[in-house]
Amino acid sequence: MNALLYALVQTLHTVINLYIWIIIIAALISFVRPDPYNPIVQLLYRLTEPVFSFIRQKMPFVVFSGIDLSPLVAMLVLQLIDNFMIRALLG
Repeated sequence: MNALLYALVQTLHTVINLYIWIIIIAALISFVRPDPYNPIVQLLYRLTEPVFSFIRQKMPFVVFSGIDLSPLVAMLVLQLIDNFMIRALLG
């Protein structure tokens, strides 16, 4: 049972880290105004925009003076969840 729990935590850790990299790539691409019809840009948008819009809706103060900090908030929350999960489940 302990091995199964460890495998589950490691898998979730990998998924969280992968999503954090997707957020970083999407944030960096947003600086260069990419072609919105590019399939990679559309994929990044579909993967990240629901999370960003949820954060903007719940915390409207993360957007000020045209600067959107919702990717930063999303990454911090994911890191918090990841660290809590690893500490709580694996000791």
